[in-house]
Amino acid sequence: MTAPVRRRRPGPRRVLTEAEILDAALSLLDDGGANAASVRGIAAQVGVAPNAVYTYFPGKAAVFAALVERLLGEVDHGVFADREQPWRQRVESLALELRSRLAAHPAVVPLMIGGPMNGPHALALNERLLELLADAGLNAAEAARAAYVLIVYVFGSVALEVADAAQASPLPPEPERIAGRRRAVSATPAQHYPRIAAASDLIAGYISTDQYLWGLHRILDGLTTRRAPLRD
Repeated sequence: MTAPVRRRRPGPRRVLTEAEILDAALSLLDDGGANAASVRGIAAQVGVAPNAVYTYFPGKAAVFAALVERLLGEVDHGVFADREQPWRQRVESLALELRSRLAAHPAVVPLMIGGPMNGPHALALNERLLELLADAGLNAAEAARAAYVLIVYVFGSVALEVADAAQASPLPPEPERIAGRRRAVSATPAQHYPRIAAASDLIAGYISTDQYLWGLHRILDGLTTRRAPLRD
């Protein structure tokens, strides 16, 4: 008589957390961009079946939205929340903090500008920005409009930097990226595009911190000049 086959007891189930899913998604985004961060890829990264990921998120879009919210929650409010500091300095600190955070994870930038940022951390940042602008003397309507202008500038500038680098992993050092742009711009035929050729060094520096702050300061100058009445 054949001896009965003993069945092995199943081992303990893999305990999965939302944080692990977001860590895996960010890792995949950094390595290969949005296409690499599929639900199946995330599940493989953490060693579970895809259904386990769906227990926490209905799909990839929800994972990305949660990841954006988490990254915004990591922004250091201490750099711009001190109301004893000049308001312009606080806005600059916020702009530099956001740029630094986004440059570390370039593949996340399109996700931020590709959908609504309406989670608690996003709302907290917007609330803080409105407070900053109120401290600058803007009324509620002016502050709301100005906040949008600043958000567009910050995220738009970083998005162009990311597109210029054309890669998902953290951006190379700034001098290296500027040198690459300088080589590309210097190849522009001067006989056809003389103004571009003459400004090639400045154009190469479009992705620099200096240029980023130059534009930010001009916007802040404009927001606080004598304004005509707002029109609906």
